Amino acid sequence: MLPRETIAVAQIPGGDTLTLVKHGGDHVVMLGRDELMGTRMRFSEEQLAELTIAELGKQDPRVLIGGYGMGFTLRAALAKLGPGGRVTVAEIVPDILDWARGPLAHLTSDTLSDPRASVELCDVAALIDDALDGTVAPWDAILLDVDNGPDGIVRTGNERLYTRTGLARARDALAPGGVLAVWSAGPDPKFFRRLNDAGLEVEERTVRARPNNKGPRHTIWFARKP
Repeated sequence: MLPRETIAVAQIPGGDTLTLVKHGGDHVVMLGRDELMGTRMRFSEEQLAELTIAELGKQDPRVLIGGYGMGFTLRAALAKLGPGGRVTVAEIVPDILDWARGPLAHLTSDTLSDPRASVELCDVAALIDDALDGTVAPWDAILLDVDNGPDGIVRTGNERLYTRTGLARARDALAPGGVLAVWSAGPDPKFFRRLNDAGLEVEERTVRARPNNKGPRHTIWFARKP
């Protein structure tokens, strides 16, 4: 059995410790003893971006991503966007970006230098608020992958993103026809109803964690603003 080698550790503000480990040829980010994300289980995070952009049907949308992680969602979004598209990522843990430029640079490639992409060291809720107060234009899509889902909070304070108030704020930060997409490690019927109650048109899809139709089944909700 291959040993796990600890590469780096980081503290989530108001949360637990993240550990970046290497396991053979793979890298994994651990939250305590649990695997939060890894290079083998990346397909559903890529699908979060690809399916959302397909839902929009726009060549050059403005996209907000909550959580950089290992960069899978950002890279997938950039691969689907036209030259006029823009992606802003909100990442609360500075060390995550150090990892992206250091031990995970082989995954990052030129993503962080792409002129269509920008990364803000802040809570994604702050960038949602910016659209509400007119600091920035409404988003065409908001992609949330900051937790393991509405029932799997990683950082204290993120609960507000999934409440009726939080969902209403995300809805109001969207342009007409915009999409709020939320990644989850599993289904959550109560959250599905909460999205509906927020006045959003909701579609739920199940996506495998790996592209060969193997691995855990993850849930993505696509909630469109009328």
